[in-house]
Amino acid sequence: MDLESYWIDKIKSTYTGDDGAIIDKWVYAMDAFWENTHFKREWMSMEQIAYKAFMVNLSDMVAMNATVKYMLITLALPQNIQTSQLDRLSSEFNALAKKYNIDIIGGDTIGSEILGITITMIGTSKNPLRRDRIQNGDILAYTGTLGESKADLEKLFLGERISDNSKFYRPVLREDFVKAVTPWLSGGMDISDGLYCDTNKLLKCNNLFLKELKVIPPEQGESGEEYEMLIAFPPENLNRVKRIAKLTNTPLIIFGKTTTERMDFYPCKSQHFSM
Repeated sequence: MDLESYWIDKIKSTYTGDDGAIIDKWVYAMDAFWENTHFKREWMSMEQIAYKAFMVNLSDMVAMNATVKYMLITLALPQNIQTSQLDRLSSEFNALAKKYNIDIIGGDTIGSEILGITITMIGTSKNPLRRDRIQNGDILAYTGTLGESKADLEKLFLGERISDNSKFYRPVLREDFVKAVTPWLSGGMDISDGLYCDTNKLLKCNNLFLKELKVIPPEQGESGEEYEMLIAFPPENLNRVKRIAKLTNTPLIIFGKTTTERMDFYPCKSQHFSM
């Protein structure tokens, strides 16, 4: 059973269903980054842990076409963590907050057997990108290349080293592309659970199905934590979307169209609780 989907169904409201919750002009998003679920401490430095925890959360806001103003950080701290490690975590968080002009306004700390980081980001958007406005016949596309995160995770499990620039450590967010292209999109989200699973979410949200135009192999479709963008747009906007992708140096792969004709969904398994 997909426990994440089960839980979301239990707390569903008018504000849930997107990468962030839109309330008046504000957008709120929260994500957790937990040892033994998302990372192992022997794999990553404190700086890498802080960086990815921050980017995972920023990705939700980017996917909503929101500008972040504030953030809260909650840490679950194991007894064996050292103050020097906390110094390195805080230094990276402060540097990232300064780079993106975000104020850290609080949070919490709790004792734990493992390291956990939960971040809440608060921002604004004049034109938020939603998931529930997609129409029959829209084109489906994704940015970048997929598969590196899954491949490098498998290497880490085998005890191998991966590049410090791996997308598993350093997700690539498409902020400039999303800001420019949002007026021409009907919907979108970031790819956190893999293209297969996230495409299913987008389709089911709109009671639509996928007419596949390009076969996506499992090593790409099942790769979670990619944080590329999955987007939908009307066919008449294709040239404009392609032009914006070129201007922002954003690789764009078209792989399907939406349809009301009943089709099989992608095979999807939960990307969580797997370590």
